Order: sequence, then structure tokens, then C-alpha cells
Amino acid sequence: MNHYRTLAESDPDIYQAIQDETRRQHEGLELIASENFVSEAVLQAAGSVFTNKYAEGYPGRRYYGGCEYTDVVENIAIARAKELFGCEHVNVQPHSGSQANMAVYLSVLNYGDTILGFDLSHGGHLTHGHPLNFSGKSYKIIPYGVKKDDETIDYEAMEQLAQEHKPRLILCGASAYSRVIDFERIAAIAKSVDALLMADIAHIAGLVAAGIHPSPIPHCDFVTTTTHKTLRGPRAGMIMCREQFAKDVDRSLFPGIQGGPLVHIIAAKAVAFKEALQPEFKTYQQQIVQNAKALCAGLVDAGFRIVSGGTDNHVFLVDVFSQGLFGKDAEKALDAAHITVNKNSIPFDTNPPLKASGIRIGTPAVTTRGMGESEMKVIAEVITEVLSAPNDETVRTNVTKRVKELTAGFPLYANRLSKVDSASGD
Repeated sequence: MNHYRTLAESDPDIYQAIQDETRRQHEGLELIASENFVSEAVLQAAGSVFTNKYAEGYPGRRYYGGCEYTDVVENIAIARAKELFGCEHVNVQPHSGSQANMAVYLSVLNYGDTILGFDLSHGGHLTHGHPLNFSGKSYKIIPYGVKKDDETIDYEAMEQLAQEHKPRLILCGASAYSRVIDFERIAAIAKSVDALLMADIAHIAGLVAAGIHPSPIPHCDFVTTTTHKTLRGPRAGMIMCREQFAKDVDRSLFPGIQGGPLVHIIAAKAVAFKEALQPEFKTYQQQIVQNAKALCAGLVDAGFRIVSGGTDNHVFLVDVFSQGLFGKDAEKALDAAHITVNKNSIPFDTNPPLKASGIRIGTPAVTTRGMGESEMKVIAEVITEVLSAPNDETVRTNVTKRVKELTAGFPLYANRLSKVDSASGD
């Protein structure tokens, strides 16, 4: 095999898919709340020669030789994460947020133990106790949710459930909740029943790091996160915890559920953490929230109902079923016009998850591109135009043109895009 051939030469099919994806990301409006665009520096680290290195174990305690530079990278990532979040212990090896959560559960729970977790249908996450997920299969899950009148977390009901069921662990954090989470209040509930407390801040990690959302670190025994959403790093996970749980957490991750860490991704995490420590990162997080509020307001003005009436963070849910649409159909119609969202259940949904009554919209990715409130007004207009006539091909064509004109003013990966254009002859 010739190791010096380019990807285009050795595998034109994959090469073309990458070029097509580069073009798709540049020309479309990415409004999926769990997606973002990393910097060129993060991309370079993720594609580095560290992908070749096996490094089972932890810095200074590896099962393989040749890990001296791996240790440098991992130690830097740990130190930067501690500085960023103000936590006592960090494990940067989880491949994903799901594995980070699993490692925490295994470190302090026995199978069958009771967990109080945020209901997925109300904005929680699969790994917080969905019956088809390992969490729901392994533990006794008591779900809490939101109030029907204002669709915000029902802390009083949570406290009652905690007193009744005496869970070993209480979970907080969400994948589709647009309001500030009161970690201090939940900590008081956990303390009242002698439960451990874990926050999954996968979605709001960037906001927490920048001080835009209250931090769970002072109140929780464990905090898990992904690194690729508002934190704007590579696709992966991370665990933070109090020092007293450090050894058990580390052992649960390795050798408990993972083997060799992805060193190239840990390097990319370190780069992202350094970026998040810069003053401009706070400005970016503030703009994410301002954009979310502006886009939300634009859709309210157009007649859409927003779950809980608005947003305090980067995400919100739009009740499209109240306009006669399934979330599935709204997602499909918008995608055809180069606007990417995802269908999502809303609290007390009467439709099945694969149809859903809502769509989830987030602003991290468009904010990364440099868009502001004026662009959010345009985005609200094009979303409204599509959803007002979801099957109208003329509307889709016209909106696609507007979307391409808008995104052209905010180029994404300009150097990579020029290579795509050169390859295609444009």
C-alpha cells in the first residue's frame, strides 16, 4: 500500500462525501442545538498523528510504552478543564457523553438502584433513564418533569418524588429545556434524602464555562458533559467530580467500560478548552443567548407557540403541531430548503416520538459563523415561509436561494471550501 497517496487518490468515494459535506455545512443553516462548528485548530488536532497511539491507562500509569507525549496532551487537557470549570477532578477520556454518564453510574450505583431523572419526553436525555437505554434497563428510574401550566421544571413534584422513593442518585440536566436549571435547589432536595447529585450539562457546558448559566460544580458530586455542543470542541465527553469520587470514576471508565482513549480527540479537547478560556468566548456565549432570544421572538411574532414561552439559553422547542404539522414533516420540509433542525417531542406530547409535535432549534452553530440578531430575523422569516407551505416546491426553491445568499456572507472553513471549488471546477 502506498501511504503517501492523497485521500482523493486512494478513496475517491469517501473524498467526495467529505467535499459534499463541506459544501452542505457551508451552504446550509445549521440549527440543530447539539451541533456546532469547531475551529481549524481543533480540526487539525483531531486529525493528527495521535490517532495512531494506543494509551490505555492514565498519565504516568500507561499499559503501553511511547506515551510521553500522550501524557503531555492529556495533562494539558485536564489542567485547562479544571481552570475552565473550577472543578476538583477531571477525566477527559470518555468517548461520548453517554459513556461519561455510564461511568458515573457504575462508580456509585448497584444494578437496580433507584435514580430520579428528568423525563426524556419533557426535555431530558436517553441516558437519564429511558426504558430502551442501558440506564433504564439497569436501574429503577423515577422520572420527574415539567409543570403543565408553564412547562418549567416542577421542583415541588421533584421533591415529593425524592421523599417518596429515596433515590440513590438524582440526575439533572437536559437536551431540550430552554430555561435556567436551579442546581442549588436540586442540591437541597438531594441532601434532604441523602442522595448523590449529578448534573449532565452537555448542552449548556459552554454557557456554564462562560458564566452565562449558573454552574452546577459547587452543588453536585458529579458533572458530565459532551465537548461538542456549546463548548465547541470535538465530538466526545468529559467527567468532572469531587476528589473523593475520583478513583472510582476513573476505574469505572477504564478498565470498566473503555479501553484505549482517543488521544487525537483528547488533543482536540485541549485546544477547544484553551479557546474557551479566552475572553472572546464569553462574548460568543452571550451572543448565542441573544440570538436564541431573537430567533424565538421572531417565530412568536409569526404565530408559533414556543414551549415554556421562550428561552434563557441556546435552545428552544417550537410546537408545530399546533399549526397542523408533525415535527417529522416540519424537519423534512426545512431540510429540503437547507435549514437543518430536528423533530422533537414536547412536554405532554400526544404524538409518538418519531412523528413528534415539535422541532428543536438552537443557535450555537449559526453564532459561530458570526451571525447576529438581524440574521435571526431573516432566519425566522424563512422558517415561517417554509412551514406555512411545507409541500410547496416553489417556496422551497426561493427559500433555498435566500439561505445560500445569507450563508455566503458568513463563509465556513473558507480554505477547505476553496479546495472543494477547485476540485469541482467552480
